[in-house]
Amino acid sequence: MVTGTGQRHFEPFIHLVDVTHASALVAWGGFFFEERSDGWLVVDDDALEAGRRRDGGSIGVASAPYGRGVVEVLDADDKVVASAATDERNHVWVEGLEPDTAYRYRVRVDDEPWADGERWDWVLDDPDDGGPGRPRPAGRRYDLRLRTHPAPHDSEPVTFLAMGDYGVGITNGEAGRRQHDVSRTMEHLDAGNPVRFIVSLGDNIYAGKDDKLEQSGDEDDDWYFTFYEPYRYLIDHLPVYPAAGNHDSSDGEANDDRAQLADNFHLDSRFRAAVDEGRASLDPGLFYRVGVGALLELVCVDTSSDGEDGHFFEDDDHRAWLEETFAPGRFDGTWLLPFGHHPAYCAGPDHDGLAELLEQVVPLYQRAGVRLVLSGHEHNFQHGHVDGIDHVISGGAGKLDERTPTKWRRAGTRSWASAAHCLLVEADGQQLVLTPYGPATGDEDEPMPLAVATPDGAPADARLVIPATSS
Repeated sequence: MVTGTGQRHFEPFIHLVDVTHASALVAWGGFFFEERSDGWLVVDDDALEAGRRRDGGSIGVASAPYGRGVVEVLDADDKVVASAATDERNHVWVEGLEPDTAYRYRVRVDDEPWADGERWDWVLDDPDDGGPGRPRPAGRRYDLRLRTHPAPHDSEPVTFLAMGDYGVGITNGEAGRRQHDVSRTMEHLDAGNPVRFIVSLGDNIYAGKDDKLEQSGDEDDDWYFTFYEPYRYLIDHLPVYPAAGNHDSSDGEANDDRAQLADNFHLDSRFRAAVDEGRASLDPGLFYRVGVGALLELVCVDTSSDGEDGHFFEDDDHRAWLEETFAPGRFDGTWLLPFGHHPAYCAGPDHDGLAELLEQVVPLYQRAGVRLVLSGHEHNFQHGHVDGIDHVISGGAGKLDERTPTKWRRAGTRSWASAAHCLLVEADGQQLVLTPYGPATGDEDEPMPLAVATPDGAPADARLVIPATSS
């Protein structure tokens, strides 16, 4: 199915796209590799055999079916408790699951196990510059498990990971090595904590003039190094809740990747029905809310440009949705947590806070009792506190700006760091604890909390602890 000479390999992937308290969305697909005279490459979508695979790509919503797919969910006794099948696509919702329950699952295509056994990973040849590397047997297997969300009335503790500005591609020099190492940190944190999902703070794929991918982001093969490979041993059992960044659209570069964002994150399958129920606002823009039991509600706020003279949150329909979402008293749980790409407050060094967001949306957060807002965009870690709300910037899961910020007072900065990192967030009925963790440089390295400092350079506690009720 590919052109060229040399060894060829097809590597299957499995993606736990989403869970609710009673269902799970499972997807499958893969990537083609070919060995050329100058090394291995991921086969470009345009170089695939003409027809359905080329037209729809090899993974995601639009990919043509590989055959009859069946997903079976198993309980602790290895008994099949739910299943779903499809001949028309490479993803399916499995219904009838119990709330807050751990399951295992399996995927079969045309009666054969999909992605069973040892996997081939892309191994970087040069650990100093990130590549180029090649696919090799890795001695690892998928961990096909899932945990449903708590029932809507249950206030169970919630732990999750968050990352921003990550999509540089692991073969992209020093930035790629950072992404690779932070993904290993996330695996360690997942192994040692009851992590339920991942929150993306935007810039899921880069293709700007200063980036080495030389790809646009609008085809499946563009996403191999930026998403599917670095997080493959996470997304097989952890859903990702994405935000759109300026590099995911024409806001930050010539190409608009939103169609591929929708394809790879299955946005229509996940949030189309939520529009009718008032839980999402789309077309265009990406606004949705996800309840995780009665304790936590995530709210994705699209802060990117609408391609004209404004931002999506300034659109009348989206504005009405935001007004309803952050209406006083609508959410009666403990943690109402908005996240998006651009920060309202930012100390720099490259960006200011987004003035329109500060003027039009932050007042909605304040009236709704929001205590914490997560964003990316600035390529460092920052924690600021303004008017009773903690604002955390986490934009260093791949990109990094090593310069020192200067606009401390404007951003209410309490601590910061210029280092690659991700976030571990642990919430219960008494408090929310947010801890940034730095990169794990070896497979056996235990991740350490980030070394952060106050604006005057004094060491600070990396852990942000927010009590459930304000003092």
